[in-house]
Amino acid sequence: MSLDEKFKSACEKMRAFSKRPPDSDILEVYSFYKQATLGDINIPKPSDIQGRAKWEAWNGKKGLAADLAKQKYIEKVQGLSGTYA
Repeated sequence: MSLDEKFKSACEKMRAFSKRPPDSDILEVYSFYKQATLGDINIPKPSDIQGRAKWEAWNGKKGLAADLAKQKYIEKVQGLSGTYA
């Protein structure tokens, strides 16, 4: 299975979780997803609290290669799946 196929599978697994992981884990998964699919952050920092938290999480992954971000996403989802799937 290719990295892209594993990434797509992990995305589907994450959406199918029966329980919601903590916000800190959600933000980490979000930031790896955005870095993997869009690259370095390309939007201004929002002023609302939720938007700012997402922005800061994604900005923390700046410079991370897309393939490495995909791998980190896959690993994070696998780690969460035992508890939240």
